[in-house]
Amino acid sequence: MIEQFQIYQQQLQSVMMQKSTMQLQLIEIDKAVEELDATKNENAYKITGQIMVSKPVEAIKKDLSETKETLELRLKMLEKNEDRLTEKLKEMETELNKLVK
Repeated sequence: MIEQFQIYQQQLQSVMMQKSTMQLQLIEIDKAVEELDATKNENAYKITGQIMVSKPVEAIKKDLSETKETLELRLKMLEKNEDRLTEKLKEMETELNKLVK
């Protein structure tokens, strides 16, 4: 049971790291969209693989919007997973405390 508890702890830690990474990506997307909104240029550069490609600002904003939607969905899934793991860990902790006493 202790082994299973440790596995859940590791899974929770992994989920929290993924969640943090996605939150940072969402912040970066928001900042990029702000900069695109502020520009008066019709085109901007987007990094694609190993090169930078000139694209219309609106196309880049659309790409960023789609990426943001995907990240937000994945973030919601991670939050649900985090809640589930946290609840399971609380239950297991209670059981382990009973066994130790």
